[in-house]
Amino acid sequence: MSEFDEGKKKARQFDFMAMYEQARQTAIERTASTVKPDDAEDVDEQVARINKQNEVLRESTSFKSTDVEQPSSNASIDSDDEMIGPPLPPSATTSKVQDNEDDDDDDDDDDIIGPPLPPTMTDAGSSPLNKKKADNDEEEDDDDNDEEEDEDPLKKIPSSLQITLDHGKKTVSALAFDPSGARLITGGYDYDVKLFDFAGMDSTLKPFRTLRPCECHPIKQLQYSSTGDVILVVAGNSQAKVLDRDGHEKFECKKGDQYLADMGQTKGHAAMLNSGFFNPKVKAEFMTCSNDGTVRLWDVNDEGKKQRHVIKARCQQGRRVVPTACAYSHDGRWIVAACQDGSIQVWDHNRPFVNVSMMLRSAHMNGSDTSSLCFSYDGRVLASRGGDDTVKLWDIRSLKQPLKVKEGLPNFFPNTDVLFSPDDKLVVTGISVKKSESKGRLVFMERESLDTITELEVSDMSVVRCIWHPRLNQFVVGCGDGKAQLYYDEHKSHRGAKLCVAKKPSKVKQMEIVAHRQIITPYALPMFRQQRESSTKKQEERARKDPVKSHRPDLPVYGPGSGGRLANKGGTLSQYVVQTLVVQKEDPYEDNPREAILRHAKAAAENPIWVAPAYKKTQPVQIFQTEEEKVEEEEIQPPWKKIKKT
Repeated sequence: MSEFDEGKKKARQFDFMAMYEQARQTAIERTASTVKPDDAEDVDEQVARINKQNEVLRESTSFKSTDVEQPSSNASIDSDDEMIGPPLPPSATTSKVQDNEDDDDDDDDDDIIGPPLPPTMTDAGSSPLNKKKADNDEEEDDDDNDEEEDEDPLKKIPSSLQITLDHGKKTVSALAFDPSGARLITGGYDYDVKLFDFAGMDSTLKPFRTLRPCECHPIKQLQYSSTGDVILVVAGNSQAKVLDRDGHEKFECKKGDQYLADMGQTKGHAAMLNSGFFNPKVKAEFMTCSNDGTVRLWDVNDEGKKQRHVIKARCQQGRRVVPTACAYSHDGRWIVAACQDGSIQVWDHNRPFVNVSMMLRSAHMNGSDTSSLCFSYDGRVLASRGGDDTVKLWDIRSLKQPLKVKEGLPNFFPNTDVLFSPDDKLVVTGISVKKSESKGRLVFMERESLDTITELEVSDMSVVRCIWHPRLNQFVVGCGDGKAQLYYDEHKSHRGAKLCVAKKPSKVKQMEIVAHRQIITPYALPMFRQQRESSTKKQEERARKDPVKSHRPDLPVYGPGSGGRLANKGGTLSQYVVQTLVVQKEDPYEDNPREAILRHAKAAAENPIWVAPAYKKTQPVQIFQTEEEKVEEEEIQPPWKKIKKT
């Protein structure tokens, strides 16, 4: 061996079987010392059984052969029941046997982890396995009920609960939900816009802000941007406005020149607006349509100074036609407008807007105002609400014929809504009614057939506006009586109205104040109080700023006068003039001008100077003007007006 091998430490060797045997004996001794005398026989039996198991284990581990023999059934059972450490008490062993029997009976049930339950909880009705079975049965029943509800479209409508938001006394003509569902904004024919915040509103349901953005013009359309940071306001004037989230004005679109024939050359709309929408994909782009026959695309970043694109709607003869409604598809690709000649015109946002991509001339009755357009959430179907009391569904891939038509839906307003439910299986619209004849209703129809599923009575007046938020699963209906009805369900709806209904109104803290009569003297007020100067320096500085106090006194005048001042007759020219006027004598003829003239008559007759010498040669004898004879008016008349004598 080398020196390196001699200095190397040797590894310690352990006899595992000896260590195991020693630990087993120690555990048996400790168990025997703690077990009661009554259980001594059971402990001896367990020790004998463990010794037998160890002998079998030694024989199986010491057997060396290439051919592995199959162990007997008893040996396999014993090896499975092998225990390490002290034996369990008898109660634990019996519970283990019972658990093994339960596992053999029901292999699908899960094992119970932990010590056995007390006898009071091991009843048939309260056992964990039975509870789990009952829960599984309940879940299966709930799933079956959910499937039944999914099949029944009536149960999808969240109309079990209702709250009323008071907008005013005139028709609610515009509604808009925040994309997150935190706020609701309403507009009406009373020119007002009201903002409701569900999280900050209590059970009084009062808006947190009321404003009049467009003075005396009725509100026609309100919409939040895709991010919810700005609001588009379309009113009866020609200039759309964009407000921030809290209702403060950001900018106003440019007004066009109404005297230009080509509307494409103007910087903005030149006639009344009809509708407007934000692009659902491009958050800074919005669209407006007007009576000037154009649809204009604007950018929020330009602050309304100029439009990005001008789209001209044309009738069949190529003349200008008025678009009454417009909309974007949900992917932002299609721009659709409904015109007064009954046509529906579609433009592709990815192509120039010179020509239409799709057009249908006879969509609705010629001369009627199509009040609303709405795309389905899958983007395949377009719904239109016509002024001819119909609702029609169109396939956007082919506009030749409508998919379905629903007639007999009265429409008296130019902005009655039509929309799809969030699951795209229902079509919803409102019905207009005459005053005190019937009640306004909201009609729910199947998308596939447009068959009426149910009608919801909302108000005594017409139903104009409707909006259904997909996240909240709540819908709001604007009526002709100035009320906005919000419908929701306790289990199907989320947040929204549920946040404010249960909130109690905050109490106003009243403070009692005893008012004492105060006697105020003039010199007690700060404006009349004379301030005492703390130092002469500050007083001099204040006097220097005063132009009167800082004026130098006038020096004495020597001689006749200087600088407008006279030494003899006063210090100033004004004093001299006043003294001179006082010294003058009064004129006796000042008050009688006739006598002042006649006093020179005698002198003028004796020595004429001005008038008589001038006419002495040309007119020695004076000729005076004689009185003219009065001529009757009949003789003065022209000859063609004189009456002919017969």
